[in-house]
Amino acid sequence: MRAFVVSKYTQPLREADVPEPTVGERDVLVQVRAAGLNQLDAMIRAGAFKHVLPYKLPLILGNDVAGTVVRVGREVRAFTPGDEVYGRPDKDRIGTFAERIAVSEADLAIKPASITMTEAGSLPLVALTAWQALVERGNVQPGQKVLIHAGAGGVGSIAIQLAKHLGAIVATTASGSNAEFVRELGADIVIDYRTQDFERLLDGYDLVLDSLGGENLAESLRVLKTGGKVIGTAGPPDPAFAREMSLNPMLRLAITALSSSIRRQARKLGVSYEFLFMRASGDQLTQITALVEQGVLRPVVDRVFGFDQTPQALRSLAAGGIRGKAVITASIRPAATRVR
Repeated sequence: MRAFVVSKYTQPLREADVPEPTVGERDVLVQVRAAGLNQLDAMIRAGAFKHVLPYKLPLILGNDVAGTVVRVGREVRAFTPGDEVYGRPDKDRIGTFAERIAVSEADLAIKPASITMTEAGSLPLVALTAWQALVERGNVQPGQKVLIHAGAGGVGSIAIQLAKHLGAIVATTASGSNAEFVRELGADIVIDYRTQDFERLLDGYDLVLDSLGGENLAESLRVLKTGGKVIGTAGPPDPAFAREMSLNPMLRLAITALSSSIRRQARKLGVSYEFLFMRASGDQLTQITALVEQGVLRPVVDRVFGFDQTPQALRSLAAGGIRGKAVITASIRPAATRVR
């Protein structure tokens, strides 16, 4: 089976022949038709999470998948061969930059019928991130004020739509050239991050979804009302994340220290900061599917690459300027040998 692998952290992707996936009793073998590209892929390749996500190298990257079920494990009940599915594999089982992948039944959902495989391949990670930030953790209610940074990006373009559906007043940061685009997605207020200072223009917000980190995160605390919350996907991990990951005591202490400054700033302002590392969930994707079918959420695909262009596609993330998502598509080539 063909796949694109990383042999050492920071090294380029290379194409390789790898063994066919092992399919467990509760696993679904998926023929990959489309795989979304995410900044997470670039961060993993760079070794950003090697202390908390100790992947075994060589590693197949890829955190989004849409495809067709080839076969199912003995205890799988929700899917049958031929089903069109999509999902985000569990963090310990990534590897969608390949011809096939075995995914836990619990991490998959039936693909929305109203969108293409390419569009479905763009959705899982960013849609789950938006859902877990706004619905699960943020509990966004009608009339609340929500700031979503990088509104033209992968997470931002879905989060704007979801926040608007939840009844929020939505502000976002974007370049001037993307202002009309994010307004079409549902943004009520657009801040041009190149010429305007969002901290000076916004106040009294209930929730901020920050995917940028750094000084942007610190400034985001100051636009919240008392009791407000920043949920960050790029800032320092917090102690709750360390507990969820069952990290050893030394790593827990290190992570607590990393986030101590931003948590201290939040406390002084009467607000809070939470780090979000999204998790796989087929159940949540099923709810997202319903919103896609209703026309509430629409995927945003800016660039499409062929499977052979996977290394080039990953490099394109660093160049920036992508509206929504870039997606790798693959032509179907059946397995050369039977998968046991």
